[in-house]
Amino acid sequence: MNDRQQLISLLTGVQSSKKSYYTELKKMVTELKKKNMQLEIINDITKSFNIDISMDEMLKNSMDKLKTIFPVERISLSLCENHKLVLTNVYPAHSLYFPIGFVLPKERSLYWKVVQSLEKIFYQIEEDEDLYVEAAVYNALGVRSVLLIPLISKGKVIGVLSIGSKEKVVYDEDDLSFFQQFCDQLAVCIENVRLYNEVLTSKKEWEETFRAVSEMIFLVDLEGNILRYNDAANEFFQVDLYKKDICKLLSINPKESPIVEILETKKSVHRRIHIQQRVCELRSYPVLNEKQNMYAVIMYLNDITEKLQIEAQLVQSGKLAAIGEMAAGIAHELNNPLTAILGNAQLLLRSFSKDDRIYKLLFDIYSCGKRCKTIIQNLLTFSRQDEYRFEDCSINDAVEQVLGLIGDQICKQNISIQKRLDASIELIEGNLQQISQVILNLLINAKDALEEMDIPEKIIVIETKSIVEAGEHWVVLSVRDNGKGIEEQHLQEIFNPFFTTKRPGKGTGLGLSVSLGIAEAHGGTIEVVSELGKGSEFILKLPKKK
Repeated sequence: MNDRQQLISLLTGVQSSKKSYYTELKKMVTELKKKNMQLEIINDITKSFNIDISMDEMLKNSMDKLKTIFPVERISLSLCENHKLVLTNVYPAHSLYFPIGFVLPKERSLYWKVVQSLEKIFYQIEEDEDLYVEAAVYNALGVRSVLLIPLISKGKVIGVLSIGSKEKVVYDEDDLSFFQQFCDQLAVCIENVRLYNEVLTSKKEWEETFRAVSEMIFLVDLEGNILRYNDAANEFFQVDLYKKDICKLLSINPKESPIVEILETKKSVHRRIHIQQRVCELRSYPVLNEKQNMYAVIMYLNDITEKLQIEAQLVQSGKLAAIGEMAAGIAHELNNPLTAILGNAQLLLRSFSKDDRIYKLLFDIYSCGKRCKTIIQNLLTFSRQDEYRFEDCSINDAVEQVLGLIGDQICKQNISIQKRLDASIELIEGNLQQISQVILNLLINAKDALEEMDIPEKIIVIETKSIVEAGEHWVVLSVRDNGKGIEEQHLQEIFNPFFTTKRPGKGTGLGLSVSLGIAEAHGGTIEVVSELGKGSEFILKLPKKK
């Protein structure tokens, strides 16, 4: 009994009856429930921002619990954005007065007063009051009391929380302290979400940029396993590249791996490689951690095949331009004496009979002069740098033009040229000079292949014909030789710019690349059949004129 009386005294601070005891005990239990609910609300705010939940849901959850301990009917959130105070959230939705996104005015504003003072304001609204612009809004909504609390992060106001009630309430110091804690925690969470969204946005932008880069990009570990790759790489290789060995993928000898070189030098590595009949530029860079230790390699792979083909064509065009200028000068210097030689030879021929020995000598002079004039004319025609206009032309004419230019030179090297030209072959729509350039390149390659052979009879066969494949009509020219042939491993690479199997100084590796580019520009292609030690055949296929 004594213990009970002491407990009553402890609870009430005075000698109390049983009735007072239970009244005070009930009051204490209510206060404890209120404190627990307050802690639960603050805890919910913290947890809400650790999961994917919207601000509207968070305000709804908070208000549903606030209503159990406070007479709260409305809660709104306004955030500072670019020196403006913007209404972002209101709960419940039917208590919305201004639209979401409304910019609150600075003049006579309770909200801005909170922002500028950094202090919370508890305000009771009287009817017909117009001291603050917000008073008309609260009167329209039936709000009689409002508590405005600044959301402060790192000493800076990031927004204002408004808690409204439809009755005139009084908050004690403990209540105000709770609301301040509530808003402090809310401010921290909002700022964390902002930072998280900034990081997320930056990550998304980086990933989108990574995927959108036209160059192939690989992130590779030090063992050569691909960790990440972009869309360009996926489109080029058409396979799942994750964890693939980069050396096997790029056909690189593991001992010559750029990763090994980077580990040794700690510097970037640049090289040119051939993949799938394409020429690619490979650039590799070390990826370092905070301690400047390399833990990965980033590789950029750029397909430069078309670029090299264009450069090769420009080189060839430059050469032809120089030849054209030189040929024009030579023609001007030689045409005058050739005209005199031919004219005088013709005059002298009239003075002798055909049976006379001198007539035969004069006729040889006249024939050689005509041949010289034809060679000069062919050189001028072949090297002419006019705009490449497509027109009806004969592939046989292109063959004759090229043979008139270099046929005799090839024959002087004990190489026999056999012509098998189909006289009834169809015309093509193209440029005679460009087609002649392709034929010239193929003949020179055949000549070079035969020069290195020690065989009794060296032969180049030039053949033209028409064929039909898959319903398409083609005009075909083939240049076949019985030279050294091409190794099978090189057959896929011979059309790559700057690839050559000729000895240094003998070739640049541009001829076939340029020739294929010209063929494709005409809607055709070049095929090759070769056997090492037995010879090669290059087949130019062009569509018949429609």
